[in-house]
Amino acid sequence: MSSVLLVGTGQVGVRAARQLVDTPGLSRLLIASRERQRAVDLVQPMGERAEPFDWDPGRGPRVPSDVTAVAVATAAPGAYAWVRSAIEAGVPVAVVVDDGFGELEAAARAHSVSVVTGCGLGPGLTDVLARHAAGAFDRVDEVHVARVGAAGDACADAVREARRATPGEWRDGAWSSDRTFGPELLWFPEPVGSRECQLVANGVAACVATVPGVRHATSRLGAPPITGRLRFRARLRRDPLNEGWGAARVEVTGRRNGSVATVVYGVVDQTAVVAGVVVAVAAASLAGVASAGLAATPGVRTLGEVAEPLPFLAELARRGVKAAAFEGVVPA
Repeated sequence: MSSVLLVGTGQVGVRAARQLVDTPGLSRLLIASRERQRAVDLVQPMGERAEPFDWDPGRGPRVPSDVTAVAVATAAPGAYAWVRSAIEAGVPVAVVVDDGFGELEAAARAHSVSVVTGCGLGPGLTDVLARHAAGAFDRVDEVHVARVGAAGDACADAVREARRATPGEWRDGAWSSDRTFGPELLWFPEPVGSRECQLVANGVAACVATVPGVRHATSRLGAPPITGRLRFRARLRRDPLNEGWGAARVEVTGRRNGSVATVVYGVVDQTAVVAGVVVAVAAASLAGVASAGLAATPGVRTLGEVAEPLPFLAELARRGVKAAAFEGVVPA
C-alpha cells in the first residue's frame, strides 16, 4: 500500500493534493497544515483516500514511518524541519524549496533516505529542461535560466529577497559574485511576453549540479507580482503575473558535431499549478506510483540531477504541464 504525506495547504499544496489523490496506485493521502481546518476543508471533496494528518505545531513536525513518501509544499524554515523529520523516519521526501539542505546530506545517507530538492517551476522544471537540452550536445558551454511569477505571497517574498541579495554566476569552474549587471530584457511565452530580469544567485547551484562541466551558468528573476494592499489595484492593470501566471526559459549553448548551437525551451502556466504538479510527480515517483524516471539515491539531490528528462516531461505533459522549444516544437 502506497501513501504520501503532503505538507502545506497553500496555493502549491492545493494543486499538489489534487494531483496526488488522482494518481492511480496511491492508496492514501495525508495532508498536514499548521491550521488543521484548512486540511479538513481540502480533503472533504477528495473522497475517502484523503484525510487530514493530526500533528502538534507546537511540538514540531512528525512524519509517520508508515508513509511511503513525503511532499513538502511549504516555505522555509518549516520545510527544513519537515525534511529533517522525514529523514529521521526513513521516508523519502520531495520538497519545493531548494536551498539550505546541504547540512542534511550526511543524515540522509546514514538513514538511506532520498531527498529531492527544488521541485518547483525553477529551480525544478527548469533544471529538467536544462538537462534535456544538454543531452543534445557533445559539450555544454553555457546554461542561462530565467523565471518570472510566484505561487503566493511567500514565494513572492522569496523572489524579492533573491533579487536584493548579492548576485552570482558560475564561470569557468568557479563561483563569481564580484560582477553586477543591470536587468536584461528577456522574452517568455505569451501571455507573459517580455520582462526585465535581474541576475541572482538563486538557482545557479542547482543548474551546475544538473549539468556538470558547464562553463558558464546564470539565473535571472523578474520582478514578482504585487502583493499586500496594492494587490487589487495591480489586478486592474491586467498584468498576467498578478493573475497567477508564471513563465520560465532555459537557454543552453554548446557544441555538436564541431559546431556551436543554442537550444531555448520555454514554459508558461499558472505558477502554483506547475509547482504543484512537479512536486506531486516527484513524490509519487518516490512512492513508486508514477513512472516518471526519478532515479533517486540516498542523499540530498536536486530534481535535475535525479529526473530522467523524457519520462519526467512526459508525465508532466500527461498532467497538463507542457514545455516547448521557442521555435514551437514540443521537446521530445
